[in-house]
Amino acid sequence: MIDSAAPEPAPGTPNYRLARTIVLVGLMGAGKTSVGKRVAARLAVPFTDSDSEIEAAAGMTIPEIFANFGEPDFRDGERRVIARLLTEVPRVLATGGGAFIEPRTREAIAEGGVSVWIRAEVEVLWARVRGKPGRPLLEAPDPRGRLEELDRLRSPVYAQADITVDSTREASHEVMAQRIIDAVLEHDRLHPERPPTLEIVTP
Repeated sequence: MIDSAAPEPAPGTPNYRLARTIVLVGLMGAGKTSVGKRVAARLAVPFTDSDSEIEAAAGMTIPEIFANFGEPDFRDGERRVIARLLTEVPRVLATGGGAFIEPRTREAIAEGGVSVWIRAEVEVLWARVRGKPGRPLLEAPDPRGRLEELDRLRSPVYAQADITVDSTREASHEVMAQRIIDAVLEHDRLHPERPPTLEIVTP
């Protein structure tokens, strides 16, 4: 769901035009939503959380979708929602932890946006998600062990993202937002053969 209409840029932010959607990927607890909102504010573009869009389309929560239909049906709906969002106005898009694992979703993201893996150590992720509801994949006898397993299985796929930005315990949301913007600009610089994601707008 779009968090808001395109806001005014944060004070001191250079005037950039977002030409392609920035898609944030990574495990639960990486900060895709909280950091993504700040990136969107700095760039004066809409922020969208794909999980919120899926819930709105289905009329039920993510845990309810998992319980009623299972993960395969959820992933198919997730793929369709993300593909639609990528055809709309460029924005910052936070995706669920399993979205980038699906090959067709990964292909759609590669075609319609630039992917950013917010990478964090398991101990950092666990500190952020432990005891919090709404995490169907952690509903297991050993939730921390399950998180470690997800990290082991998914990290090689997340590593295929265009950009990797490390999230550390001491980094604030604002610091992480700037790291992502800087990394996107650097990616544009290193890949002049590709259409830029961020264009500098001169007065």
